[in-house]
Amino acid sequence: MGEVGEICISSPGIHMGQTYTEAAKNANLFYPGPKSNAQFLRTGDLGRVDEDGYLWIAGRAKDIIIRGGHNIDPAEIEEALAGHPAVAFAGAIGQPDAFAGELPCVYVELVADAQVTEAELMAYAAEHVNERAAHPKYLEILPELPKTAVGKVFKPDLRRKAITRVYNAALKEAGHDARVVSVTEDKKRGLVAHVARNASADPDGVARTLGEFAVPWEWLDAA
Repeated sequence: MGEVGEICISSPGIHMGQTYTEAAKNANLFYPGPKSNAQFLRTGDLGRVDEDGYLWIAGRAKDIIIRGGHNIDPAEIEEALAGHPAVAFAGAIGQPDAFAGELPCVYVELVADAQVTEAELMAYAAEHVNERAAHPKYLEILPELPKTAVGKVFKPDLRRKAITRVYNAALKEAGHDARVVSVTEDKKRGLVAHVARNASADPDGVARTLGEFAVPWEWLDAA
């Protein structure tokens, strides 16, 4: 009771392995219930049931930031920054990290005519985000955050920005003459970084550098 977990649903219309026509999409989509004939569909939504039996939606499972095996709810970061008078919207994601897997990262859109620096917002987050592991390691103010048709922050675009920034920084630090020029969605692998290289680039060196990260990549000319 009160613990946040993934919401799974069951009904006469749910048949294990038959939600999608593509078999690969049905993998890990179902959860066996306590009874042998029960079939539960994993919705991907997080929620909790309160003491009165009401279900509260807590967010999306795929948005959870996993830092060194530790789960961080991005809402904790977003809600803290939303308390700043200059912040209109905040979108927290996990940016790739070679050691921890992911680190908390947040992009911010300011209210009209607001004046605040990224350093000031980082200090504010450090003070108001309760969990130390959830303190953002990177914060950027954007003119406008990408949003869905219903006004929600569109996080895949933020993840693309973070992957491009982190990978290009790693390539530059390692001295490789290559860079990420795009990040696209692959049905099986998720987000994939596409890397362009000049003739002087060391393919093996680039592979070693980017191989330290979990997000897959490929050469642009192989896409």
